[in-house]
Amino acid sequence: MLSHQVYLQGLGMGASLIMPIGAQNAHVIRTGVSGRHVGLTVAACVLVDITLIALGMAGLGKLVDSSTWLLAAARYGGAVFLLWYGLRCWTSAWRGAGITPASGEAGHLSRRRALCTVLAMSLLNPHVYLDTVVLLGAVGGSLAAGHRGAFAAGAMTASLLWFCALGLLARRCAFVLGRPAVWRAIEALTGTTMLVLAVLLLHEA
Repeated sequence: MLSHQVYLQGLGMGASLIMPIGAQNAHVIRTGVSGRHVGLTVAACVLVDITLIALGMAGLGKLVDSSTWLLAAARYGGAVFLLWYGLRCWTSAWRGAGITPASGEAGHLSRRRALCTVLAMSLLNPHVYLDTVVLLGAVGGSLAAGHRGAFAAGAMTASLLWFCALGLLARRCAFVLGRPAVWRAIEALTGTTMLVLAVLLLHEA
C-alpha cells in the first residue's frame, strides 16, 4: 500500500533539491522564453531526474560517492561546459538591444541540438548526481523496503511538477520576458549563473 506520509516526504525533499536556481532551471527558463522546444526540454529534464532518482534508489549513490575519479571527471567536465555556456550567454547579452529570442540562436535551434544541450546541461553538472543519486538515494535507501517506492514516486513527482510549471510559466510570460532589454538581462543572468556554478565546481576540486 502506498504510504502517503513517505510519498510527501519524497515530494518535499525532491522539491527542496530541484527548485533552487541552477543550470537546469536557468536553461528551462531561457528555453521557455524563446518558445523553441519547450516541451522537449522539460521532458528531458524530467526523464533525466526520474532515471537518476531510480538509479540512486537502486544503490548507485554509494558507488558514485565512493569513486574519486568519477566525481573528479564529472566536476571538471561540468565546469568546462558551464564556462562555455556561460560565456556564450554573456556574448548574446552584449550583442545589442535588438536581440530577441526569435532573432537569437534559440530562434533556429534544431530539435537535435536542443536535446543535446539540455542533456549536457543536466548530465554534466555533478550537483545533479549529488542531489538525485547520492542524497535522495541515501535517504530513500534508509527506509523500509516497502516504503522506498513511495519515496521515489514523491521525488519524481516533484521533478515533474516543477519543470512543467517552470516551462509553462516562462512561456506564458514570454511577452514580457522576451522584450529585447529583458531578454538581454535573462541571458546575462543565465550566463552569470553558469559561470558561478563553474567556479564553485572548480573551487571544490
